[in-house]
Amino acid sequence: MNTFTRSVDLLQHAMDVHSLRYQVSANNIANAEVPNYKRQTVSFESELKKAFESETETNKRLQLTRADSRHIALEEPYDWHSVEPRRVTDWASTEKANGNNVDAETEAMNILKLQMNYRLLTQLENFEFSQVKVAIRK
Repeated sequence: MNTFTRSVDLLQHAMDVHSLRYQVSANNIANAEVPNYKRQTVSFESELKKAFESETETNKRLQLTRADSRHIALEEPYDWHSVEPRRVTDWASTEKANGNNVDAETEAMNILKLQMNYRLLTQLENFEFSQVKVAIRK
């Protein structure tokens, strides 16, 4: 896979994750006063890092050949395309007397940050495609 395709795929995957994070934060705000509601977050970056590290580690190791598809595959890289964001519920903390742990101000700030990051991701993707347009013109 060339670097253009890889970077566009990563940017689109990141935009999908940011969209999910936005939905989760909006849901947290909507349930800020619901008794015993627990705040949710989205976990993604740590799994993506593991996938990239397994990719680089596999390239450094001796490759084993399988004679049969039923044999156990050793040292196969963890494909970053298969990494999916996970919703994580914070059961440990309780911020209010009603058992709810959502801070509406923190969630609102989180939404603003997500909006700015999403805008940056769209600008990066636009830059990638503008580079292709420049290369095609020449």
